[in-house]
Amino acid sequence: MPLVAAMLTRSNGARKKATSVVQSSICRDQQRPNHTTITSVISVSQRRHFSSAENGAKPSRSHPSAAEAKQKRESDREFLISVLESSATKRDAKAYLQTYGSSKARAVPKESPAFTALVSDKAIPEAKDVSFFVQGSVPVESLEADEVPRVAIVKLREPQTWDDTLLGGVAKTLTRLRDLGLRSVVVLECSTEKSSVLDWKDVVTQQTDRLQKAIQKYGTPGAELVDGGIWKRSTTPPSASSLGHTKLSVGFGQAFTAPLRHGHILVVPSRAVVEETLEHTAADANEVIFALAKYFAGLQVNAGQNQTRTAVVDRVIIIDPFGGIPARNLGDGARVFINLEEQFNSIKATLSAAEPQDNGSPIPGISGNPKASHIENLELVKNILAILPSTASAVITSPIEAANLQSNPAYDIRRDAEEAMAGEVKTRRWQNPIIHNLLTDRPIYSASLPIGRIKSTTNGTYQRSSRMPTTTLAKKGLPVTIFPDTRTRSWKPPKPGTPRLKLTDTCVDLPRLIHLINDSFDRKLDAEHYLNRVQDSLAGIIIAGEYEGGAILTWERPFGLDEETAYNSGRLVPYLDKFAVLKKCQGAGGVADIVFNAMVRDCFPNGVCWRSRKDNPVNKWYFERSRGVRKLPGSNWAMFWTTPEAAVKDQVMEDYEDVCRGVVPSWADSKAAD
Repeated sequence: MPLVAAMLTRSNGARKKATSVVQSSICRDQQRPNHTTITSVISVSQRRHFSSAENGAKPSRSHPSAAEAKQKRESDREFLISVLESSATKRDAKAYLQTYGSSKARAVPKESPAFTALVSDKAIPEAKDVSFFVQGSVPVESLEADEVPRVAIVKLREPQTWDDTLLGGVAKTLTRLRDLGLRSVVVLECSTEKSSVLDWKDVVTQQTDRLQKAIQKYGTPGAELVDGGIWKRSTTPPSASSLGHTKLSVGFGQAFTAPLRHGHILVVPSRAVVEETLEHTAADANEVIFALAKYFAGLQVNAGQNQTRTAVVDRVIIIDPFGGIPARNLGDGARVFINLEEQFNSIKATLSAAEPQDNGSPIPGISGNPKASHIENLELVKNILAILPSTASAVITSPIEAANLQSNPAYDIRRDAEEAMAGEVKTRRWQNPIIHNLLTDRPIYSASLPIGRIKSTTNGTYQRSSRMPTTTLAKKGLPVTIFPDTRTRSWKPPKPGTPRLKLTDTCVDLPRLIHLINDSFDRKLDAEHYLNRVQDSLAGIIIAGEYEGGAILTWERPFGLDEETAYNSGRLVPYLDKFAVLKKCQGAGGVADIVFNAMVRDCFPNGVCWRSRKDNPVNKWYFERSRGVRKLPGSNWAMFWTTPEAAVKDQVMEDYEDVCRGVVPSWADSKAAD
């Protein structure tokens, strides 16, 4: 299974080197028009050789046309360079390999003349000699007998309204997912509201055929139609899960598992076989998807016995012309990330309260309306993720985003999607949000990134940028606990002498909090010193999940002011004293974003400041989320703040600087303070 070079290093030099190798390989291929050889980035620990027969693939022509060969080379080059330009980090690479790495390796000799190293020893010492380029076609893997496939369940909504360019782009993305180790089970939802039964059958047959042909253009094994695997009973079949009761179930599991194991992309129309009559009938696409998720997860009960897990569902992907779940503060954009555990009810309430679309869909040819579609998609991903492992996630995006295409820049992607579907599309250089998510387990834009980092502002008015996020990443997520609870009262400086929260209160699990800090900073906290320091200044704490992440915030006094004077003059400074995420949760799962968003939106919406060492590698992340940064002369500190217009208020900046210079560190070692 191919390993992407970008996931091994972020070095610009490595990217240029890899790109150069790709280009030189293509040039060599152009000198040999009668042979098709592609440049593939693969892993020593992952390459396995299988014949076309073993893959279940159809034999390919030995001499493709020059046009086909050129298109293939350009397609492979585009894919490799897009991956090389992704923002995957060393941590992402490790996580990707742990998830999609092969359990049985066959090493390719280092002496191979096609060997070109991409990873420097300094970048990732443990990955030395792992990745290299190999000339020649790399067949899709079949799985060993004891392996289960990792799959994405994909829903295509209204594909009959997509033109061939758009459908082809989506098919290309699905094959790229397979190249990266994620095999797709695609469920088609074709509207039948105004169609007869005969029309519905024709539409479904036509669209499944279109998708199969589109996928087949990108190599073998291609797509396989599974038309009799979903059964419908007159009564709801038993299930090991109490969620999402449905009369649908998987009646013939081998129809799904066998082709998946050989690398096929499965195409599943939204219809089912009636168990009593053995006739096909229309089925709700969402129920088909849920039945598949239960079956793969081993939650379907057959003959009174639970079955074993037959696949690992890593992703649920919904490709809807209406795009991701809308965000009020992004105008035409979508919510970048949804923590379902914490945000589902509030987002659903917001969507339900939105003005209805009296005239139906704003996109000609698309049935339904955005409000109903968004609520339906939100409920679907919540129900499915509830029965999947916590590492699973859902991506909701538009066909244009999934195909990595953009509409005419003079128009809005979402409002004028019908223009794109009519053919007004062109190749773009933006990252594919689905591919990016597979490589990094993150959205393209961080959920805690301020809107100003996505949309520029002029005179207080948001101006349309060249690209707004129309993709939403949803995870089961983590509950967020805030003390004091901001739902009952907002955080305000306490009046001197009044009771306040302490870290030793019973609501705080102090040992786990200290462990979180020690693990995150990789050094030991002087707990006694720290408790004494914050006992009279604590504003509150934020806890994500079971202490996977958290923040400790205080009200600090500028130098020379007593508590009474600072309170009466309104000069108590909101300060982020500790921001911590367990190492195992860093870089994935959105824990840092969840904590940061809770701080700036719920706890200190009017602004907060903090400090960080000038050489702290996290400073780039801080900088992107702050309103400003200032290096403090004569120290190793950089000061950040989120307070609007703080920089133009001399007194505020002086107070912030006093606090950031004056806070005494509380570490048990003698190293420089963090």
